[in-house]
Amino acid sequence: MTDKSALKVAVIGGGIFGASTAVHLARLGAATTIVTDGPVASGASSRSLAWLNSARKRSAAYHRLRVQGLERYRAFAAKHECGAWLRLDGGLTWDADDASNQIQEIFRHEQSIGYQTRLLAPGDIAAVTPGVDSSAVPRQGAIFNAGEGWVDLPSLIDLLLQEFRERGGRVLTDAGSADVTLVNGRVSGVRTASGQAVDADAVVVAAGSAVPGMAAKVGRRIGDGTTRALLVFSKPIAHPLRAVLNTPRVAIRPTPNGAFALDSAWSEDEVIVRGDGTYEAKPSTISGLLEEASKVLEGNPTLAPESHHMGPKPIPADGEPVIGQLTGIPGYHVVFSHSGATLGLIAGELLAGEIVSGMPSPLLEPLRPARFDS
Repeated sequence: MTDKSALKVAVIGGGIFGASTAVHLARLGAATTIVTDGPVASGASSRSLAWLNSARKRSAAYHRLRVQGLERYRAFAAKHECGAWLRLDGGLTWDADDASNQIQEIFRHEQSIGYQTRLLAPGDIAAVTPGVDSSAVPRQGAIFNAGEGWVDLPSLIDLLLQEFRERGGRVLTDAGSADVTLVNGRVSGVRTASGQAVDADAVVVAAGSAVPGMAAKVGRRIGDGTTRALLVFSKPIAHPLRAVLNTPRVAIRPTPNGAFALDSAWSEDEVIVRGDGTYEAKPSTISGLLEEASKVLEGNPTLAPESHHMGPKPIPADGEPVIGQLTGIPGYHVVFSHSGATLGLIAGELLAGEIVSGMPSPLLEPLRPARFDS
């Protein structure tokens, strides 16, 4: 697509991937419409811990993309007033004090790939990053990654959509489920359950856990490892923690209003999925997560629950992002990943560039949907 003045694109999904891709398309001159089944930022983006990082181990291609994602956030922070909801104050992680502890190995790995990393003994943590109960850290120590941080995704999405609308972009919310329409094997637009039709030369499906099912409707497979998400918010409390904590029993990040956002693998496993597709979190799960957070915070404060968010957590079957055009269907693009926060800005930029220019990005080449074709 080289005549960008004539290019029409529909984006299905109003989370971070949808908003980012849409605003980058609008910057490149494409006439872009976002279509959502409900309000914007109401899906996976509302229940993401939103830890910005490329910590621990993953494929080289995935790591490169995540590092570029972090760089985009640094550039974004330099240009916008977002100090309350985008912070790059580092991340601190430690493992359980048992045979599964990999902290020394992870530290050596991060050093070897040039990732900003520092191994801290428990007694050294307070001088580097405040707010942690060092007695909760095992003898193997903790890793501090100074370049990491967190973002409040609804705030970021609001800012991106403000620019999107200023550039002439259109947002159709509460439109119900949407299907991609094809004519002669290529994309022709989007039709919603409410009967709205949007003509388009290209469509981006950024609908979180719905992406694999939508691809299946047109005969394409995307491996799906989607699981359950539970994000718990505490009530605001005066506390010195600034970094994101990733610990064996709880992950914690600050929030713009002085509360904490919490999640963990064990608490997500306890979420009940009812037969009608709705989700339920037991009160004991929520209180248990708050108690685990108190154990690792300086002063062991009593945390009270404010709210919690549940739903599917989009995860590709192999853990790697899925970004790009579906094989053999011109104009049909997808973005599907667990790391929506870290990749949000960079994935939208690269995918929009591909759609408008027609030139594939080398950064995305190893992450195409085509890897599932066989």
